[in-house]
Amino acid sequence: MTKPLESIRRLPAVGVLAERQMGGFLAIAALVGVGVGLGAAALIFLVDWLEEFFLTVVVTQGRAWVFLTVPTGFLVAWFLARRFAPEIAGDGVPEAVAALEVHSGRMRARIIPLKTLATAITIGTGGSAGREGPIVQIGAAVGSVISRRFNLGEDQVRSLVAAGAGAGIGAAFNAPIAGMLFALEVILSSFAARHMSAIVIASITAAVTSRTIIGDELALQTGVYRLQSFNELILYAGLSLVVVAIGVIFLWMVGRLDGFVRPRARALGFVRPLFAGLIVAALIFIEPKLFGTGQSVINELLGGGDGSSAWWVLIVLALGKAIATSLTTTSGASGGAFMPSLFMGAAVGTGFALLVSEVWPSPVASGAFAVVGMAAMFAVVGRAPLTAILMVFEVTGARDYQLILPLMLTATLGTFLAERFHADSIYSLVLRHMGIKVRNTGEVDILDTIQVGTVMATSPIVCVTSDAVASVEERLHRTRSHGLPVLDGGRLVGVITLSDIARADSGEQTVAEAMTPRPATVVPSTPVSIALERMAVLGVGRLPVVDEEDPGRLVGVFRREDAVRAYHEALTSSTDMELRRARLAQRTDPGAGYYEFRIPPGSMADGRTIREVSWPEGSTLVSIRRERGVEVPTGDTLLKRGDVVTAFGTLVSKERMIQRLNAGADEPTAEIWLDEIEAQGDSSTTLGAGPPDPAPPDGS
Repeated sequence: MTKPLESIRRLPAVGVLAERQMGGFLAIAALVGVGVGLGAAALIFLVDWLEEFFLTVVVTQGRAWVFLTVPTGFLVAWFLARRFAPEIAGDGVPEAVAALEVHSGRMRARIIPLKTLATAITIGTGGSAGREGPIVQIGAAVGSVISRRFNLGEDQVRSLVAAGAGAGIGAAFNAPIAGMLFALEVILSSFAARHMSAIVIASITAAVTSRTIIGDELALQTGVYRLQSFNELILYAGLSLVVVAIGVIFLWMVGRLDGFVRPRARALGFVRPLFAGLIVAALIFIEPKLFGTGQSVINELLGGGDGSSAWWVLIVLALGKAIATSLTTTSGASGGAFMPSLFMGAAVGTGFALLVSEVWPSPVASGAFAVVGMAAMFAVVGRAPLTAILMVFEVTGARDYQLILPLMLTATLGTFLAERFHADSIYSLVLRHMGIKVRNTGEVDILDTIQVGTVMATSPIVCVTSDAVASVEERLHRTRSHGLPVLDGGRLVGVITLSDIARADSGEQTVAEAMTPRPATVVPSTPVSIALERMAVLGVGRLPVVDEEDPGRLVGVFRREDAVRAYHEALTSSTDMELRRARLAQRTDPGAGYYEFRIPPGSMADGRTIREVSWPEGSTLVSIRRERGVEVPTGDTLLKRGDVVTAFGTLVSKERMIQRLNAGADEPTAEIWLDEIEAQGDSSTTLGAGPPDPAPPDGS
């Protein structure tokens, strides 16, 4: 008999190992947070320094200087993206999500310095954009680079990329809770518990790191505001309507501009940033408050300032910011839409407060409406109401929970109304133009139910880096393939396709010189639907399948033809599920039970197999009694006159069965027979009763 103490000593062995692995993973998450905090601090310092420098130039030398500084900044940022890393152009959040959805979280290390430099130049020279979106992309890149250094599996890479993105928000605003929610709701579109711990650790360490370097002050400051009475909720509901109108206009402009310039980016060339820069410069020349991030303007509005402006002036200011930001973020330069959405929300909230204060019987605090307007605007633009509520509450350092009710009301109502007028968020519309559709939690594709590992080719044909291109080409033609995974020392290092071979200088080149390195991959647990999306976006016909824990070990290849097989498996599984549901519905119907009927002479079922008879819905055949024998029916069972069939179904299906079997019969004996056994007090038509002895077929 095993002693209790020995059992206790044996049991934790695996648990301790798992705890150590989790401890190491969380330590890596903390390292990601520190890296993101340092990157965020560097970007904030650089943006603030350049913004202050060029704003001083404009103020001292004259507003006309913006016609030089803004277009020049756009051109420099566009050149950095065009020459070194196209993914650094734009907001940054869609690019981080695209890396997760298409490239398994793989992002290049060069993104970190290039995105920092391009963003600082774009915003510092006057571009109307925010630094938070770029910080998200920088944070995601930090998480990707560090996770690859530790050779982590795909799911852990996804966790750390999302953690880095959320940590970027936490570092930018000293708001770790906001960063955590942003990562879960916007980046991952999932609240899966397995990602939570890494995101929390990274957000906290990033916020602490940035706070240590930058200082203890919040990015935005506000006073203490109270909900004077519940009647004010009516006003906040009205504010939601105005915010939705401005927010939808902003989304429409970004969508139209991005949809126009993205497919024409190469043809437009430098004209795209130059033209956008000149228009933004003209807007800043008219209204200098549109210069840069506009954070100082937000702080002024949050403090209840700018009350001297007419309400319509602030609404026009919000519209001006929407136009300037749309042009900046779609110009090919680098900048985000997060801070501009807060700017628009604060301006709309203050303007609305000034308007209603003329008719509302009690005083209205414009600062409170500015705070709530920010949350509502980001909820409309980003479609993340939970993040908007807690982010604004945490970022502004609100010290009174009475504003929670207006925040919840406007964010939720704003999201609900905005979805009726514009289906996409500021991030999903850009992803859609990139060819990527991110499904929300709860949407189910039939191919979500099949994993890549169940249909992939487990013994793929491969080549090595030292092979000659000519020999690989001959192998591809012989096997009728279009591409092969490339191994080096047994590790996956790339893929080579017929397109790569066509671009090769000669057949004597090695595979290492012609292949596409660092290919997009999937793991066996990846749903087939996601694998197909990656293939569609990348324009490839196959994806290497790597080990869950070791992204360098090839375990198979997923091809287009495997997707067809996956569809048939999913369809079969779906059909089986529907049948099970139908049978369950029959068993739970209050009028369901076993009943019997006799096949009348001349009936439509007489002389036919079971599969040839059109049986009514809601009936299941159980057994067939012929003379003294009982047979379990199959599709090939031949029915004959006088057969007594036991079925299970509802009362409605029983009536339809009798009517259908009596159709064309010489004599409607099915119903007569049932009437006879009911008159005899037989209970065979009730649930669970056995069949009676059959009467002679000739009725004698």
